[in-house]
Amino acid sequence: MDRLIIPTGALPQAKAEPAWWFIFSAGKLLAAPNGTSFSVPFVDDPASLGLTPIREKYLGILDGRHCFRAEIAKDAPVPPGMGLYGLRYLFGRLPEALHAVAVRTMHLTAWEGTARYCGRCGHETAPGAELNALQCPGCGLTAFPKISPAVIVLVERDGKMLLARGRRFALPFYSVLAGFVEPGESLEDTVHREIGEEVGIRVKNIRYFGSQPWPYPDSLMIGFTAEYAGGEIREDPEEIVDAGWFAPDDLPPVPGKVSIARKLIDWFIEKELKGKGPLPAIPERAYDPGE
Repeated sequence: MDRLIIPTGALPQAKAEPAWWFIFSAGKLLAAPNGTSFSVPFVDDPASLGLTPIREKYLGILDGRHCFRAEIAKDAPVPPGMGLYGLRYLFGRLPEALHAVAVRTMHLTAWEGTARYCGRCGHETAPGAELNALQCPGCGLTAFPKISPAVIVLVERDGKMLLARGRRFALPFYSVLAGFVEPGESLEDTVHREIGEEVGIRVKNIRYFGSQPWPYPDSLMIGFTAEYAGGEIREDPEEIVDAGWFAPDDLPPVPGKVSIARKLIDWFIEKELKGKGPLPAIPERAYDPGE
């Protein structure tokens, strides 16, 4: 499948042919299992599935097919042979291109749910002239989807990496450190501040690694690597349960492959163990269908 193409034109005149429908309910995507893989509905209209969307909007074209997003009520009946699944669980089970569109759709759907009223005058908003924008009929304010940047950092020291178990983690697993960018900060400023606040150490040689949209509900994760520069680990008790330096062949449970956190961890393992034989099995956190 090709990448999603976002058109500049208007909604197709009629739903006269099957399209990909990305239908969400309470943050879960409607999908149909087929063995170990999944797919989203490819239908003319949600009505053919017995569904009445609360709202719907055109997304664009994927591999020559139209794409729509829709939201249904939390208590809406699920069509036979389908279920509601979390995007973490669907990673690797839903085709990559469909999963990428679903991530975008989840972000937009969540944002629209919190932007129903104008932040300036309180009037109910309506679809704007620009794609994905909302506009206030009262004062004319145009609102665009909210994106919250956050840094995520792998810190290395003498062949080991810094991993921590967050207090808000639902299950006992460890990951690299992350935190939101504050007003007036550069990304590098955020790296220094977050590492210092959460574990009390200093870092140097910050390098950009990559980025990942993370729609829980509206983050953009910006990944970095860094080197240890000094200090002893002192966990912030409000944020961190435990933190330590871990060798690549002696790891605690870490995030699954859905996240850039895992990409950072895998990068470090491959770098440190390259040419030293087969890579070790990595204990990872599993995601259930609701995540």
